[in-house]
Amino acid sequence: MTTSPLIARARELADSLLAPNAARVDQGEVPASHLDAIRRSGLLGVSAPEAYGGAGAPDAVAREIQEILAGACCSTWFVQTQHHTPVRLLAKSELPVRERLLRPLATGGLLAGIAYAHVRAFPRIAVRATAERDGWRFDGTVPWYTGWGLNDVMLLAGVTDADEIVFAFADARKQPGLRASAPMRLAALTAARTVSLDLDGLWLPESAVVLRTPQEKFALLDIPRSTNASPAVFGVTYAALRVLAESGEPGTADALRARVDEVRGRAYELADHPVPHEHAEERLALRTRAYDLMRAATTAAVVAGGGRTMDLRGPAQRLAREGMFLLIQGQTSVVRRAHLDALAQS
Repeated sequence: MTTSPLIARARELADSLLAPNAARVDQGEVPASHLDAIRRSGLLGVSAPEAYGGAGAPDAVAREIQEILAGACCSTWFVQTQHHTPVRLLAKSELPVRERLLRPLATGGLLAGIAYAHVRAFPRIAVRATAERDGWRFDGTVPWYTGWGLNDVMLLAGVTDADEIVFAFADARKQPGLRASAPMRLAALTAARTVSLDLDGLWLPESAVVLRTPQEKFALLDIPRSTNASPAVFGVTYAALRVLAESGEPGTADALRARVDEVRGRAYELADHPVPHEHAEERLALRTRAYDLMRAATTAAVVAGGGRTMDLRGPAQRLAREGMFLLIQGQTSVVRRAHLDALAQS
């Protein structure tokens, strides 16, 4: 494990606020007060440049923070984790929007969500971007948007007729050309306030654009994001192992933990590889193995707890449902195929 003041802050938040309230949040919704605490902690700027008020911390620190938050309250983790992709994208951008948004996002003055996962379904186009009036018009449907009513801004993407992806920032609120559905009722993480967004002529100025890139180039850069094992998977797994040990099965928990540690170590080695799109097959295999171990850990926690785990206030069943959600979070067709093939051979 890594040592850092930010990690210590994350653990304090997890132990004092997130974990004690996780059952209540799971049955309700993520409170703004949880996110306010994360804003004040400085964790939203973990990967942001120091020159803009961020911590400029290594990826290893950012990963461990995400593990800690996901294991404590996966719903709260899921809302705040959306924030870090826009921050990283702004940090690499040379367009004017960087100077307008990077500092408030890095310091927690603004919280960002993401509305671009649909571009991974190319050639199916869910949102079309069209140049119009010194800006861009967006039309279509964003199937999933998390944090509605909690986020201040969103990173939105659409695909042009020339197969270019346009990423731009919009206010995360109802406005002309943008309407949200009612919050979705989900098997897990309903508390994260996920909606779909109907875009009917939403216009954003050119100054809102953070990136324009060919779809093929985006797909190549997106490979490590979709094939690497998620820190949240390890966070939920370790939380389930703690529940398992507390249920009187420390031996089973220790045996599983040793296997999780091994997979985690290698997965993070590849995540730090200097050529991010190499070793895709091994990355996928490790991601699938991490899923297997998460399923084993959450199942063991349920089994060890017996009938009391069916109480919705119990952590074992909540972690099992959160684990089910993580199986499909960030899923692409390549990830789905690799996972199904592995399941068929197990």
